[in-house]
Amino acid sequence: MNSSSKPSVRRDVPLPSPASDEVWGSDSIAEMLRALKIPFVLLNPGSSFRGIHDSLVNHLGNESPQMLVVLHEEHAVAIAHGYTKITGQPLAAFLHSNVGLMHGSMAVYNAWNDRVPMLVLGATGPVDAAKRRPWIDWLHTAQDQGAIVRDFTKWDAQPASVPAAHEALLRAHQIAMTAPRGPTYVCFDAALQESKLPSRPVLPDPARYQAPPPAEPAAALVQQAAQWLSGAKRPVILMGRVSRDEQEWAQRVRLAETLNAQVLTDLKIGAAFPTAHRLHAAAPGFFLSPQSSAVLKAADVVLSLDWWDLGGTLKQAWGSEAVGSRVIQASVDHHSHRGWSQDHQGLPPVDIFLQNEPAPVVEALLRAVKPRQAEVPARPPAAPAAAQGADGSISIAGMAQALQRAFSGRKPCLIRLPLGWAGDLWDFEHPLDYLGYDGGGGIGSGPGMAVGAALALKGSDRLPVAVIGDGDFMMGASAFWTGVNAGVPLLTVVCNNRSFFNDELHQERVAKDRKRPVENRWIGQRIGDPEPDLATIARGQGQLGIGPVRSPEALDAALAEAVQAVLKGASVVVDVHVTPGYTPSMSSGMTRSHDDSDTKE
Repeated sequence: MNSSSKPSVRRDVPLPSPASDEVWGSDSIAEMLRALKIPFVLLNPGSSFRGIHDSLVNHLGNESPQMLVVLHEEHAVAIAHGYTKITGQPLAAFLHSNVGLMHGSMAVYNAWNDRVPMLVLGATGPVDAAKRRPWIDWLHTAQDQGAIVRDFTKWDAQPASVPAAHEALLRAHQIAMTAPRGPTYVCFDAALQESKLPSRPVLPDPARYQAPPPAEPAAALVQQAAQWLSGAKRPVILMGRVSRDEQEWAQRVRLAETLNAQVLTDLKIGAAFPTAHRLHAAAPGFFLSPQSSAVLKAADVVLSLDWWDLGGTLKQAWGSEAVGSRVIQASVDHHSHRGWSQDHQGLPPVDIFLQNEPAPVVEALLRAVKPRQAEVPARPPAAPAAAQGADGSISIAGMAQALQRAFSGRKPCLIRLPLGWAGDLWDFEHPLDYLGYDGGGGIGSGPGMAVGAALALKGSDRLPVAVIGDGDFMMGASAFWTGVNAGVPLLTVVCNNRSFFNDELHQERVAKDRKRPVENRWIGQRIGDPEPDLATIARGQGQLGIGPVRSPEALDAALAEAVQAVLKGASVVVDVHVTPGYTPSMSSGMTRSHDDSDTKE
């Protein structure tokens, strides 16, 4: 999908406005959004941007961009986030005044950490206090509104004129789309929006304000890296934050095959390399497994293609020892590192630092490396996963097996997977097979991101599927209404363990360390008495709600019904009661003691 195309969704068609020579400030701002080819604007209505709202409806006809209404500001950003993970192109999310910006700030933080571009737009004021309505305009005006999100956006502005608003939108788009990508914020004065202009402003041409193309890596550094990789005994490639582009996927596979290099991938980010490939050395996870750690520690040369948390990953493998591998890093992520958030992760030891995005580095290395002939250790087969828990309940592995049966002959896109998912349950063979996690690690982003990704996939040959936890569903459930309202097909499977289970493990760890009863770990964690009826919540928003499914015997029929409904255009939620549990590496990585931070797992 290119930047000017969009999926066909249901649109509210406004009555045509009478012809007029009058031009308002917000009309010109709306025209600039159209010129930037923003297909959708996500918003929860707010009086601070009522001028722009009117212009989108009555001046532009609610088309290019089209408004999609959300029921919570956090969902506006999350839907934009999910859409861009598929297309690479940004949407706009409007957040009402300071209060809406505070509502949406968690989702902005997710987009920031996931390095996803978007235009976060807002409004304030009137800035001129003499123009404010009593009490409410004062509550919804901030002296420096951008400060709320400044530490986790790439840039922000509050333009004071229409030409300045044009420039702010152009710059915000350009900066958001320049790697490392991320959200930008532009705040419009309410009075500026509602001001009548003496004439129609001339719009700048967005084609002259595009983000720069990826920079080519330094030739001397590429040659040195190629020499090390070609001469390595045990090279390992860490496939990190890369694009959804099929050609770039094929180039990464070709580089690994030319070097006969073992490859590791990560469940926190989207599919980057075929996991069933002979060179894929271990199942991906949210943390390194013992097998992954062993592969990484045995490497004499490591090529990191914008791997998320390279420093922490090397530390997982090497512990308190000095990293014995030569490390080649290809990343521009350091341009977004700053002091407020520690999302930059640990500082890795690097021997060759290529300040470039992964794609041009892979392309340059393919021209420079020499084929490496070597035997690559076969990946040990995974132990068969039990389809049922000891009590006869549905395990997450059993649910994965049932999903594979339900999708037979079709191409699903796994938009999200829960923390209890093991990397060997599903093989990824295409960049759209899996989209990764949310960036910031908060709860409640899954439904919105699922709707956004499904919006981008509408009309494609992909079946959009989100597998999320019950806590995530409950926090973000109202995001599904927007998808139903827009007519977006989506299958959501809730792995319902009736608990904030991650924190049960944390409480168990603390209790063990303090020699206290681990049996109490569930208190303050369980979602029960009563158990929320997730299928009823789904039906209340116009979805097909199925469940709760409690037995393996009922699961296949439930998923078959759900898939058929999605193929006919429905949004479906299947509530599956699963056995609580994580993989050993996930449990260990999430609950390790803070005092053990500099020792090997």
